Amino acid sequence: MASQLTNGRRRELHYWMRLTRTLDDRIIKLWQQGRGVGATFNQRGHEAISVGAGAALGPSDVVAPMHRDLGCYLLRGMTPERLLANQLGRATSVTRGRDGNLHGCGDLDLNIIGFISHLPHSLPVTVGAAMSFTYRNEPRVAMTFVGDGSSNTGLFHESLNLAAVHNAPFVLIVENNQYAYSTPLSQQMVIDDIAVRGRAHGVRAEIVDGNDLEAVYEVTYDAVERARSGGGPTMIECKTMRMLGHAIHDGAGYVPPDLLADWAKRDPIDRFEATLLAGGLATQEELDQVADRCRREVAAAVEYAEGSEWPDPATILDGVYAE
Repeated sequence: MASQLTNGRRRELHYWMRLTRTLDDRIIKLWQQGRGVGATFNQRGHEAISVGAGAALGPSDVVAPMHRDLGCYLLRGMTPERLLANQLGRATSVTRGRDGNLHGCGDLDLNIIGFISHLPHSLPVTVGAAMSFTYRNEPRVAMTFVGDGSSNTGLFHESLNLAAVHNAPFVLIVENNQYAYSTPLSQQMVIDDIAVRGRAHGVRAEIVDGNDLEAVYEVTYDAVERARSGGGPTMIECKTMRMLGHAIHDGAGYVPPDLLADWAKRDPIDRFEATLLAGGLATQEELDQVADRCRREVAAAVEYAEGSEWPDPATILDGVYAE
């Protein structure tokens, strides 16, 4: 099957991956310097998943990213300025200073459903959105992301079963990054592939290398278009590795160093840049220019966020639906 990606689109997705990595690295440094509030979660190793899957959606489709899907937020139109302001708890942020990370970071004008902290609670919400598209006869698709740990919960199975029964235009991305917080896969399940759990519910399930941008994009694009045309839900298991701890406070000393070293050789950005160079789609100078552009954009976003006002305490109950 011919690739759906043009060469121009490949270069564009490289930019989004590089911007994701640059912004993520800067956020980590801000917290290490004591300039952050709340907590923060890293994306390293997940860039090909969040960008590749997010890019497969159409403009009117809906997505509910989670805490390791910074690339999807960016690609869908949430700017580094707004995201950094949210990380720093400022009034100019997505949540108007109500949070200090990506939790609740939604914008329905961008068709982004805010991330629900408890996993996988975004899943039934997204399945509901997909079912609403069917009821209204709208050719739209809903997609969300979960981790490997979420596949052990009842809500995961209930949601997949509901999506299958209603033939919902729904795509589920499972980011199998080997650890649910500090619990390795071997202590979570005895099966090799989480995809079998989707198939058990009658949901089409695919397995893909989560560090291969083009592979993630292609399998997700096919799933999205199949769902849009009435083909029902698809679950996609993206195998990857969480390269840092669960969150900024977690040093991940429980992860064997040789495992991290092995996965570091498969870094998604390094791999894709090697592909662009080998195919003559970019020169090293052009890749360096993209990296410099991303550094400048993130630096400007930091300046914007740190210069933004703090939320007015008098507004603390604004938007609260129950007291």
